[in-house]
This record gives sequence, C-alpha cells and structure tokens, in this order.
Amino acid sequence: MAALDLTRAAWFKSTRSSGNGNCVEVAILDRAVAVRDTKDRSGPVLLFTPAGWSTFVDGAKNGDFDLRD
Repeated sequence: MAALDLTRAAWFKSTRSSGNGNCVEVAILDRAVAVRDTKDRSGPVLLFTPAGWSTFVDGAKNGDFDLRD
C-alpha cells in the first residue's frame, strides 16, 4: 500500500479505553484504516485495507485472538 498523508487524519480511541496509555488509536481513511500506539503518536502506523480491517475486527469480536492454554 502506498504511503498516505496522515497529518489531517481524525484519530480516535475506543470508548472502552481506560485512559492508562495502553491503547491504540484508529483513523478511518478513504482507502485504508490506520492504527497507531497512543504512547508513540509519531511512531509507526499499521495500515489495513478496509476489508482487512473488517476481517480483523470480526476476528477480535469472535475471540480468534484470545490466548488459549
């Protein structure tokens, strides 16, 4: 995916965020969904296609990434 200009991106955190700084922020863009660490806002950004983001969120809701013994 080509580099995107994120200077005007509208970043948001989940309403369930506890405010302890251990969160990620998401920006919904035209061609992508960007994700960054709230502790390092000038650091690296993960970029997902809209379809990839939807698949990831669905997997998280379904427990696909839960730790198992």
